[in-house]
Amino acid sequence: MTTHTPHTPRAPHAPRARNHRDKKKRVTLVLAPVAALAVIVPLMNQAGAATPSEVTADCSADSDKLENCEFVDVQFKANSLGPNQRVSPVTENCGSTAAATNTFSVSTSVTRTIQLEDGFTAAADTKLGSSFFEIGIKFNSTEFNITRDDKTTGLAFSRSDTVQPDSIGFFMWSAKRTDVSGFLRATYKEEQDGQKVFFAPSEGAATVHVFYPQILKNGTPDGRLWLRNVKCGTPEANGVLNSGNSLRAEPGFDEGGGNVTDVEVPLTDIPAT
Repeated sequence: MTTHTPHTPRAPHAPRARNHRDKKKRVTLVLAPVAALAVIVPLMNQAGAATPSEVTADCSADSDKLENCEFVDVQFKANSLGPNQRVSPVTENCGSTAAATNTFSVSTSVTRTIQLEDGFTAAADTKLGSSFFEIGIKFNSTEFNITRDDKTTGLAFSRSDTVQPDSIGFFMWSAKRTDVSGFLRATYKEEQDGQKVFFAPSEGAATVHVFYPQILKNGTPDGRLWLRNVKCGTPEANGVLNSGNSLRAEPGFDEGGGNVTDVEVPLTDIPAT
């Protein structure tokens, strides 16, 4: 009779507790490089592109890297008033109970100005300066004669006017301008990231402002001119007197408050210079 030796039963396998975790690790290790590539690729695509600030700097400097740089107008506003400026010395009539007559020497000037977020100027002989001039021609008309280039136009005269009792008096001025807004378009000689044309701050934006001063037919600047009287001893008067000849922000016509009196002077009353 054949006898069978009984097999010793095997011990049950111990569960592999880390099997599932290892599997997840393998998956993670495979996915991680793909995710990293997804982050790197967009950054590489942007690495060579000209940023808006670089476009502005290159246009301002008339960089040799540029084939052209031009201002593209989007919208405009005529008769836009400029900053409120004190344009005569201050006459004091403080402590007096009577009005005083004084001869005021008034002078001011206007020029084409360009306004960006960081601010810059563009010389007339640069590509961008030439573009500003061409846009100026477009907005020059029989109704509005504007200063297209960066030459200065002045207004200077002497005039006798009345300073009120216990007041200081001086002349204020705000130039009339045609405000043309748009963006810069730069064309580079060499491609950057597969393209040669870049914008500042962006295509279609209306955040670059060019102010073209408006000129009267007699050749003097157009604007609002007024005599301002300010009661002595008030914060408004002290602020003017303490500022000396330095530039400071002044309120606009009829915006000075109860201690301030403004009287507009028509420019037709001012002789041409």
